[in-house]
Amino acid sequence: MLAQKVLQKYWGHDNFREMQPEIIEAVLAKKDVLAILPTGGGKSVCFQVPALITDGICIVISPLIALMKDQVQQLREKHIPAYEIHSGMSKREIDIVLDNCIYGKVKFLYCSPERLLTTIFIERVKQMKVSLIAIDEAHCISQWGHDFRPAYTQITTLREILPNVPFIALTASADAKTQEDIITHLELKNPAIFIKSFSIPQLSYNVIITDDKDSKLLALSKKITSGVGIVYVKSRKLANSLGMLLHQEGIPVAVYHAGLSREVREQQQNKWMKGTAKIMVATNAFGMGINKPDVRMVIHYHLPETLEAYYQEAGRAGRDGNEAHAVLLFQQNDADWMLKNLAEENPNEDLLRRVYQSLANYFKIAVGSSEFVSYELDLMEFERVYSLPPRQTFYAIKQLEREGFILFNESYYQPSKVLFLVDNKTVLYEFQIKNKNLDPVIKLLLRVHGGEIFTDFTLINEPFLASHLKNSIVDLQLKLQFLHKAGIIVYQQSTDKPQLTFLTARQDANKMPINMRKLKLRYDNQLNKLNKAVDYAKQSLQCRQQILCSYFGEQNPKACGKCDVCKSKAKINISDKQLFSYFKPEGIDAKEYLNKFEIHQHDYVKKWLREALNNGVIARNSDGFLVLAKGS
Repeated sequence: MLAQKVLQKYWGHDNFREMQPEIIEAVLAKKDVLAILPTGGGKSVCFQVPALITDGICIVISPLIALMKDQVQQLREKHIPAYEIHSGMSKREIDIVLDNCIYGKVKFLYCSPERLLTTIFIERVKQMKVSLIAIDEAHCISQWGHDFRPAYTQITTLREILPNVPFIALTASADAKTQEDIITHLELKNPAIFIKSFSIPQLSYNVIITDDKDSKLLALSKKITSGVGIVYVKSRKLANSLGMLLHQEGIPVAVYHAGLSREVREQQQNKWMKGTAKIMVATNAFGMGINKPDVRMVIHYHLPETLEAYYQEAGRAGRDGNEAHAVLLFQQNDADWMLKNLAEENPNEDLLRRVYQSLANYFKIAVGSSEFVSYELDLMEFERVYSLPPRQTFYAIKQLEREGFILFNESYYQPSKVLFLVDNKTVLYEFQIKNKNLDPVIKLLLRVHGGEIFTDFTLINEPFLASHLKNSIVDLQLKLQFLHKAGIIVYQQSTDKPQLTFLTARQDANKMPINMRKLKLRYDNQLNKLNKAVDYAKQSLQCRQQILCSYFGEQNPKACGKCDVCKSKAKINISDKQLFSYFKPEGIDAKEYLNKFEIHQHDYVKKWLREALNNGVIARNSDGFLVLAKGS
């Protein structure tokens, strides 16, 4: 009842979604929990509600800065005190946040996994009254997962410091091996495990095999008459060109990728959120943390490298419970292109060391320095200065990130912030008397933000402040910079440039420990996942929702009845049970098997037999007869 009152007070809902009450009950009973809920299944409520009921602070570990900021903002809008700590923050900012967590009334501290390992965090967390530790996107702990973050494997440091604090690990996409890794690496003690069906009843999955993706894309886009759609593509260039194609056809469209400025990204996202743009064409930089209920269709122009990524992105459709569609456009040569791309994503050891050394030279970093120091990185300029190959350099940086040496954020945005250093009214008054031109700025900051600006870094709206002072934004920024140099305030000007953080002290590039054997094993695992994704696209034997559910370890999932495969079977009035029923232990001749079906069913049955043989579902015995393969 108390949990329901909290839900009503802060979220305005009368009832929880399926499984949420049981998960919350387990957390309140101080059990370790593993919760695997589909995208849009309400994972945050599962730890936020019990944290609000329990005395103390909830530490939330999250891999994405944008997602952290979004959740902190949502909590603050509900008047729930929440903060975040991530790689883009200064030591002074982190110091203030941690002090507030010890001495203030903070309920949620969102933290990137890399920050858990710092001495300042470990020492301060010992002084906090921690009630719960929530690990979001917990699949990142598995080195075989699609989003591996090395720092996730160090989360158990908190186990040693806070042995009696329960853990809740949450994710939307984890196969059986990843689930096992989460339990093992987080040392979950007799965890209560909640796995909601991976089936999304309102969502139909469809694959369209075509040599003319653009025409199919236009036709599909025009079918979205209510709600909105998302088109996922692999490159910024293609996002721009497809956006132009849709625009020329009179379809209201928005475009989103990391190559656009923050202002443009925000503008495009707002157009789509309000429905003035019916289609969002985007790279996978878009979507995390976006919870728009009326997405009617998600179209993938390219197949993602893993079924985890596909399921997560497709699952952004139909969150309102109404009928929605996930459509994959697939070309026969896509598989070859993806295999080539995967090889490029795994550069050789020489390039890894060369890129690391070049980064150190670019930022003028001495060996042994710059641990947890962040830099703005203009990737194109960096590649030009050191004559590095563009695509391979980007992937080398991502590989160095997976090895735990650096962290790279392509779409980092840090708004302008101010903290007053002078809290002595006499000293501040004397400064205002001597610097009358700065007096209006100081008075306005104090009037707008009050006392919090003396105790915490406070976000400021420079256009708003400038208009009130009847100054230009540039003039205001110059005055704030003067106050910063004079020691009156700390002024951190906004930035939206890509950011690179050194997670370890800079190493000698020739001696840094790169485990090429582990990288080879990871490549083999990526290749295996890619092949499963390709098989999903090419096959026409099995219900697509069944394949996805089985991939994540769900036992005996039901056919959806609405994907392209199910509809094809229904059209010719044929079922899986019928297709499998005619096989005998001694085998059956192919012609005899075919004659068991009606003539109008023969083309489909022939295709089914070919695919069943190719995929090992059936086999030929020594007499050449068809038999069911073992395990089928």
